[in-house]
Amino acid sequence: MNAVSCNGEPVDAGLLDAALVNYGHFTSLQVRAGAVQGWALHLRRLQQGTRELFDAELDEARLLDWLRQALVARGMQDASLRITVFSRAFDFRQPLRAVPVDVLVSVAAPAMVPGQARAVLPVRYQRELPQLKHAGTLPLFQQRRLAMRRGFDDALFVDAAGRISEGSTWNIALLAGTEVVWPRAEALRGTAEQLLIAGLEQLGQAQAWREVPLAALGGFRAAVACNATGLWPLARIGDCRFADSEALLRQLRHALAQTPWRPL
Repeated sequence: MNAVSCNGEPVDAGLLDAALVNYGHFTSLQVRAGAVQGWALHLRRLQQGTRELFDAELDEARLLDWLRQALVARGMQDASLRITVFSRAFDFRQPLRAVPVDVLVSVAAPAMVPGQARAVLPVRYQRELPQLKHAGTLPLFQQRRLAMRRGFDDALFVDAAGRISEGSTWNIALLAGTEVVWPRAEALRGTAEQLLIAGLEQLGQAQAWREVPLAALGGFRAAVACNATGLWPLARIGDCRFADSEALLRQLRHALAQTPWRPL
């Protein structure tokens, strides 16, 4: 069972209902030995969403205090954290009215990445407000459900122009020759993706950002999915198979390791 707190206090059922009205945003991260990777990226995401949805700012020191409190309350040093920003005072009839923001912190067991290479189904779908990690996740998980009903593990989104954009809750890296390719399309630019880009740059690895039409997937050797949970290889996208995804996975793990874990 997950433990949930808001502004450092236990949550009652009424408050939880208020947090789930779909006007809000969040970030998810992993904690190991009380430390996280890429906290600055998560904070930037939270600040961006709070400005766009509420015209407000978060207090980083207070936020960090609430995260530490939540971990101590569960007695956990290894955990999954979800930080949701919403407002109990938000009124959809007066969406421009200034309201105080609330912060919901959920603590759960550490997440584990898939142990085997996955097969994903390309589907025509574009997230609304893709620059924000907002609370409107229903279509993402419905697309995953539909893909699983067809025998796949997840869904990979393709935009109206036929370009690969992102997975249901993850980004994708491809390998063309010796160059790591990041698909260019409207998508949520994940924290793991940004850490990988920085790590590959430190290692001197060639990278490119370009549009990747679904029809061009046959020109790639490997594919790896990434999010704050971790990295996992993709064996197949639709009917297109990849022989070298495990090798790309090892390379990206090395790149991710260039970013140290820092205590909260």
